[in-house]
Amino acid sequence: MMPGMPQRRTHDYLRHGTSSLFAAFNIADGTVISALHRQHRAVEFRRFLVAIDKAVPADLDVHLICDNLATHKTPAIRDWLSRHPRFHLHFTPTGSSWINQVERWFGLLTDQLIRRGVHKSVVALENDVRQWIKNWNTDPKPFVWTKTAEDILQSLSKYIAKISDAGH
Repeated sequence: MMPGMPQRRTHDYLRHGTSSLFAAFNIADGTVISALHRQHRAVEFRRFLVAIDKAVPADLDVHLICDNLATHKTPAIRDWLSRHPRFHLHFTPTGSSWINQVERWFGLLTDQLIRRGVHKSVVALENDVRQWIKNWNTDPKPFVWTKTAEDILQSLSKYIAKISDAGH
């Protein structure tokens, strides 16, 4: 791209396949534990839990904040979790601030690699994603809240006042 030139995108593209990326974002230091799989089932999620179990020191509890995907709630996952009591899954509504942190990280991955990348195969895409994550983890960046709790509550009270007086 030349300076001052708008980015161009085509409306049609050729999809060579898909891949599912599981990511555990450490909110304290910004590092990511990840796994790429061709499918997004309980079997793959269990493999991801095993990878986390190996990567996180055994003396630490692991709290995973998950979306409400059914994959996280199958009997196979419940059985695995019952055998690994240091794992605690918390399910939050869409839009929760905890989920937003990993979603922001996915957004960076999308902006910096996926949108501008040309991947002629799923294998090429997965290799590029793995390399991007490896580079990310060499200099991880935790996300920092820029507003205080008081600022957030004040903003929320203004919003509630607006919608309360909306007349419906």
